[in-house]
Amino acid sequence: MDSRDTAPDSWEQEDDVEATIDGQLETALTTLNVNAKPFVPNVNAAEFVPTFATIAHPENIDSSEKRTIMEVTECNAPMENGDREMCTEEPWDQKDLESNQEEPGGGDRGPQVPALSEKTAPEIEEEEEVPVPKVQPVQPDAPRKEHVNVVFIGHVDAGKSTIGGQIMYLTGMVDKRTLEKYEREAKEKNRETWYLSWALDTNQEERDKGKTVEVGRAYFETDKKHFTILDAPGHKSFVPNMIGGASQADLAVLVISARKGEFETGFEKGGQTREHAMLAKTAGVKHLIVLVNKMDDPTVNWSLERYEECKEKLVPFLKKVGFNPKKDIHFMPCSGLTGANLKEPTDMCSWYTGLPFIPHLDSLPNFNRSIDGPVRLPIVDKYKDMGTVILGKLESGAISKAQQLVMMPNRHVVEVLSLLSDDVETDDAGPGENLKLRLKGIEEEEILPGFILCNAENLCHSGRTFDAQIVIIEHKSIICPGYNAVLHIHTCIEEVQITALICLVDKKSGEKSKTRPRFVKQDQVCIARLRTAGTICLETFKDFPQMGRFTLRDEGKTIAIGKVLKLVAERD
Repeated sequence: MDSRDTAPDSWEQEDDVEATIDGQLETALTTLNVNAKPFVPNVNAAEFVPTFATIAHPENIDSSEKRTIMEVTECNAPMENGDREMCTEEPWDQKDLESNQEEPGGGDRGPQVPALSEKTAPEIEEEEEVPVPKVQPVQPDAPRKEHVNVVFIGHVDAGKSTIGGQIMYLTGMVDKRTLEKYEREAKEKNRETWYLSWALDTNQEERDKGKTVEVGRAYFETDKKHFTILDAPGHKSFVPNMIGGASQADLAVLVISARKGEFETGFEKGGQTREHAMLAKTAGVKHLIVLVNKMDDPTVNWSLERYEECKEKLVPFLKKVGFNPKKDIHFMPCSGLTGANLKEPTDMCSWYTGLPFIPHLDSLPNFNRSIDGPVRLPIVDKYKDMGTVILGKLESGAISKAQQLVMMPNRHVVEVLSLLSDDVETDDAGPGENLKLRLKGIEEEEILPGFILCNAENLCHSGRTFDAQIVIIEHKSIICPGYNAVLHIHTCIEEVQITALICLVDKKSGEKSKTRPRFVKQDQVCIARLRTAGTICLETFKDFPQMGRFTLRDEGKTIAIGKVLKLVAERD
């Protein structure tokens, strides 16, 4: 009986407690000022002084502060059971009224009142020490600067990631403390010279092996331009990733190592120096800067002879690939590890009179890009994050928030929910910018890298069959119709078959042969018909060069480069 009697009592008590809490909430909500001004932190506010310090000098406290101090000291007095919590709750609505009467800057005092207990005081101090990313101040005018995408290419271990990390440090994108942390961690693994590359090689596998696998992204700013660094992998197993990186670039930096033996291995038949330079040209990079790295190495010691030797070997090859040595190529010595000649000229190298690397980038002429053109955004990557997010470089046209676009070749109509340009949110973006878009109306599974976002009025072409001019660069045997390879065109990777050889083209005169060739071999140029396994987006080279150039790869080697001449309609 007793237990039955006592149970309802406690429920009633509970009901009473709930009722009082509800009552408190209602009064609090009625007094809550919904139209209050937004909270603006007062940067010039007086330094926070704990109560015990202020109570020691009561003469210099104004009356409102005295009141809050009194409340807090009352609350801090030892109390029975749960009364103490109630005490901090009570002045909440009064405090709200007080803060409304004061100007927005004075509202700072509000949050500091409960922060006076000794436990929380050190936490505040710690929070203040959190390093703020250095990019913050330039956010408002970031889009006004011209965006330039720079891809770092070259043989494995030439020092691409280290130079990228050093540039980020020199331009203030990575603070000294972070680098010191990397240096400590690298020392523990007996890899102390790798610490700079860790700014770009972020995952564990890349750090353990010291090899970049995926294209690292980072950005830095100079006085005139906003640069995105694309740090491509140098290892031959990851060339497909490197092609994806190069296809987004406006400018390539070919990093070569001046160290005895390293330059030679990178430049010989199997080395990546040759292949990367050629792929960059195919991907549409017009300007090439050749950084002769590791000049501080004991075997080199800033020697002009070694620098000239590397230059003499490279120039004929780059000329053959299609770069004009006078206009398109610029050589400069540097040291990625010490940062010499990257931002400031160095005394070690008196014979080099040109600008250091970062000022040279800044002095390059602007790229002419058409904002009026059709929207073309080849997709590099996609993932799920509160919706579908895609990454890519806007090749032409302009995109704004809430715009309706079409995803080709599937013809999905999508809407742009938000736009990030180099991780800074904007409302609209122009050509040449690296974007992250959050889309509505399409699932992440329905997108593949190589798809293209277009505006509905001007869709890009899609198909499976096309005619192209191909240059066979490296292939041991002959190539006949029926030959299969992997096609890399803009950001798309697809299997392709050469279905017919149409004619050979004379390299010097450009004349086409009258008869159909039965096969083509290395160093020949031909026009062929190609057919892909699935439907892809592409344009003719004449109409839209960025989506009309391609490479053919097979067995881990680049076999041919080419350009699309004509799109062939599908026969039903």
